[in-house]
Amino acid sequence: MRVFWTADGGDRSTVRHCAFRLDAEDAIIGFCADGQALKLATNTFRVELPRGPYEIHPDLLALAAWTVVAPWTRRRVVFDRPVSAELAGAIEEGWGIEAGPVGGSPRAGSRLAISYSGGADSAAVAAILPDAPFVHFQRVSHPRVPNRWSHYRADVLARLAAETGRELTIARSDLEFTLAEPRPGYPEHHAVAAGALLLADELGLGGLALGYELGSRWLGGDRYLHRYTPDNPMWAPHGAWGQAFAAAGVPLVLPVGGVSEAVTMRLALASDLGERVRWCLRGIDGPCGTCGKCLYKELIHAAVERRPLRTGVTPERGVARKWRRPPPYGGQEMVEYGCARVPGIEDTVFGEAAGFLNATEESTAWLERCYPPAVEEIPGPWRGRVRDFMAAEVGFMSDDEARRVETWGIGTAEATPELTAETASGVS
Repeated sequence: MRVFWTADGGDRSTVRHCAFRLDAEDAIIGFCADGQALKLATNTFRVELPRGPYEIHPDLLALAAWTVVAPWTRRRVVFDRPVSAELAGAIEEGWGIEAGPVGGSPRAGSRLAISYSGGADSAAVAAILPDAPFVHFQRVSHPRVPNRWSHYRADVLARLAAETGRELTIARSDLEFTLAEPRPGYPEHHAVAAGALLLADELGLGGLALGYELGSRWLGGDRYLHRYTPDNPMWAPHGAWGQAFAAAGVPLVLPVGGVSEAVTMRLALASDLGERVRWCLRGIDGPCGTCGKCLYKELIHAAVERRPLRTGVTPERGVARKWRRPPPYGGQEMVEYGCARVPGIEDTVFGEAAGFLNATEESTAWLERCYPPAVEEIPGPWRGRVRDFMAAEVGFMSDDEARRVETWGIGTAEATPELTAETASGVS
């Protein structure tokens, strides 16, 4: 794989273009870190920055490109300028890929920014870190790839982000259209940070906070196997991506990595951003209410508020079909939590799932507290602030409750939960 960056009108330009060429051993079908098969559509993308930085560190340019090209790279990646030995070493250790040329100096920063998606999880991060600025990624169209996902209203979320009143920087990119299959989206989940990486020197960033929670970090939710995943290659600090971001001087920070989506939902809705929380971008004036993600989030929302489910989705709809089958389910811990707390759940689309799971409030009480190891892996400059917030607003799991995390999935059949276009749409 060979990667090239150019800028419209020189280094002060606000538009950066990346082109990449596959080597003979590379392939247009690849796999991202969570195992999803990806088919390449095009070998170019651009990132539009709100202002032209004077200079972007080579490690930042390289890592931003790597979040896009990693799935299709088989043996080596050659960047168009020397990178630090630290970043090259992280790529080789994490992926077994030779990276170069090597010869640059490492970078560092001190400020923490939030990768703000507008969903409950990132809004909860904002509640924990009220002084941290937002960096928002916005999808824009690609000049050579048709938009097959026009119902995904990225413009709506960018507008809502601007209405938060927080310090905000928006980076726009068409990098999601490098994917032909399964749909437009991030080649690696970390590509959402491409804009923040290119702005890291301009903003003085020494860390990037994201809204990945307990299920994503520790319990193998979504596409991952249904089990405890302490060595999660995507979000563990010692995982491949954690080491790569740290080598570029922008370590990943997961302030809500130890709490469930029930906790992030509660924190988000009670925060000053509560009215702007959006987990679905299919609608203009609010979540569409009919997709799989809306159905799942409504279950959590209703459980937090201890009220009946509000949805027009019927059991016959495709997005409800999986809840009529036996587990395991993606996000099963939250399905159990919701089924144990929503009044009248037996008469809803989750009725059969509730019967299979047989969850109770007592059996799911651990999901209302924070898993202590998640706080201890937060980088030092921000660890104390997160620990204090969790102690005051959430509380920590007991040893017995922590063992519920660490034995998650043991004794159940391993399965990869179904992922469809509807469950994958929206924001976290």
